[in-house]
Amino acid sequence: MKIYTHPPRDEWDALLARPLQAESDTIRRRVEEIVERVRTDGDAALRELAERFDGVRLDGLAVTDREFAEAEQAVDEGLKTAVRQAYDNIAAFHRAQRMEPVRVETLPGVVCEQRSVPIGRVGLYVPGGSAPLFSTVLMLAVPARIAGCREVVLCTPPRNDGTVAAEILWTARLCGVERVFKVGGAQAVAALAFGTQSVPRVDKIFGPGNRYVTTAKQLLGLSAVAIDMPAGPSEVMVLADETARAEFVAADLLSQAEHGPDSQAILVTTSAELARAVERAVDEQLRSLSRAEIATRALAESRILVVGSEAEMVEVANRYAAEHLIVETADPERLVEGVEQAGSIFLGHFSPESVGDYASGTNHTLPTSGWAAAYSGVNLDAFCKKITLQRLTPEGLHRIASTVLSMARAEGLDAHAQAVERRVRS
Repeated sequence: MKIYTHPPRDEWDALLARPLQAESDTIRRRVEEIVERVRTDGDAALRELAERFDGVRLDGLAVTDREFAEAEQAVDEGLKTAVRQAYDNIAAFHRAQRMEPVRVETLPGVVCEQRSVPIGRVGLYVPGGSAPLFSTVLMLAVPARIAGCREVVLCTPPRNDGTVAAEILWTARLCGVERVFKVGGAQAVAALAFGTQSVPRVDKIFGPGNRYVTTAKQLLGLSAVAIDMPAGPSEVMVLADETARAEFVAADLLSQAEHGPDSQAILVTTSAELARAVERAVDEQLRSLSRAEIATRALAESRILVVGSEAEMVEVANRYAAEHLIVETADPERLVEGVEQAGSIFLGHFSPESVGDYASGTNHTLPTSGWAAAYSGVNLDAFCKKITLQRLTPEGLHRIASTVLSMARAEGLDAHAQAVERRVRS
């Protein structure tokens, strides 16, 4: 990781740039081809694409009851205990997000209400690939069930033997998900958006993925289906002062770098000494990682910035809008008061991002690539829609009529005015 000491402000944007996506046009064209193939050919396209991209011939796309039963036996009891603990924490935090109905009488006889209604059918995308992310099943399925979604459908890539990781299947059943399909990549997003002979069409798609998945979500989110947010390659920014421990900071940076070669990790610190110590610690810890090659590629697009003050650290953080922001300073609560742009924040020396990824209770499906400036991470609200209601008595209509008539006529919308006028005259 290269260290930049007191870089001038006009260089910040370049230093905070996400990894270049030189292939973005190529990826978009490929995704468009995949989407059209699935839209027109359904299951046949999904089988052909599984053979092309996953190297597997599938007899059926749906996970069978037998496969669920085998997963129950295959998962270690110690892991089951850990996942149940994580489930309880995530459920407790998301249950607390339930909102009471709103009812306001804005004028005598004019009552306005807002109710939260669950989305009917939701599709969850759970990455497989080199690391089957069963934790993502918890992060998506638990709030979907608490929200009351009528049906939850899950897609995840098959392994090269045609199976799905037992941990994913067991966790899905724990969360009450009955329908799991062996479909990955952009083709999974297309299947959920349009529906095929096997995969049902959903109202909204949730979940992180690689650039192909993210591109498919963004394309189809414009025309065919609602999506949670843009959620692409993972990223972390660490804010640290001289009180931080280099080994902790290095571990936090590497925990994101190992996600994938297009992940990014950035340290912003007021201590040049810490910067050098973290650089050494990253090199040392990297050697022991099973995914060292992946992390090394991610670190090529990662960097360390030494700045002059805590105020500059906050300014950099707000400019970057990190998916994960870790604050390892003497007084993190005070520093974070100025942070407005971040997906999820981890305060203090003993709050690693890993706990949010798995079990603290917050959600790990978060906006990336600077989208934290405008999007929230997945929460209970994401699985609901808000419906407003209003009810007027004759007295209420009389009280508000002149206001509506003046505004409707000013906009030249005569029928709007008549809808009120005719009632008032009656």
